[in-house]
Amino acid sequence: MMRLLMCPPLYYGTGHEDPAAGGSRQGNPQAAQQQWRALYRLLEDDLNMEITLLEPRAALPDMVFAANAGFVWGSNFIAGNLRDKARRAEAPAFENWFQVRGFEVFHLPEENLFEGESDLLLCGDRFVAAWRAPSADAVSHRKVAEILGRDVLSLKLADNWPHHLDACLCPLGQGQALFYPPAFDREAAKTLKDRIETLVPVPEDEARRFACNAIVVEKSVVMNDGCPKTREQLRALGFSVYETPLSEFAKAGGSAKCLALKVPHLDTTSIL
Repeated sequence: MMRLLMCPPLYYGTGHEDPAAGGSRQGNPQAAQQQWRALYRLLEDDLNMEITLLEPRAALPDMVFAANAGFVWGSNFIAGNLRDKARRAEAPAFENWFQVRGFEVFHLPEENLFEGESDLLLCGDRFVAAWRAPSADAVSHRKVAEILGRDVLSLKLADNWPHHLDACLCPLGQGQALFYPPAFDREAAKTLKDRIETLVPVPEDEARRFACNAIVVEKSVVMNDGCPKTREQLRALGFSVYETPLSEFAKAGGSAKCLALKVPHLDTTSIL
């Protein structure tokens, strides 16, 4: 069973927005809470997923994007160094949560940017990351690989959008993945095609609705609504697709995947 760490958007939409994440408009706090609760209930009730909640903090409205906090592998947590300096104050809250539960916490040098599961994905048995020139992200990937003790396949993004790997690549398991082809340069696209048996291309309009930013649970996919072509392609591959509106979070550059961090072996708690 997949376990997720999530943070309710109690203060989301009340603070700054992060232009580096691709957002252009502030979220509506009331609508965001309704959309987040619908996602939470879908994951918990329909997919029977175990969810642990981190208490939100008024000064940190973007904690709702839990996937940015870091990356969990076994009993290790690699803390994120967020691009938006205003969000770096989120790190201690997440680090403390993992420390008190016995996880070993690793840090990258401050100058090495790393946004957790938004920058690093497990695709089959291979870790995949992405970078854009000019950027120090490729150096960050090497340091993450040293901590993991595993190779990390580092792919170059071709365009100014999207800003994160999890907005243009979504591993589905069994040698399958959603991807947005224009996001990758020629060499990176070829690498993906060579290594992933079935790549499902997502059209631009649906990529910009964050079709790739989905939560995958075995043969179920949870994603933002309004992506009919992607939905039908997934169904043709035997997936059950659960759509739920997440437009308030898309305004800030994220969707379903950004709202949850994968964490193993936790007891279910709730603050709702």
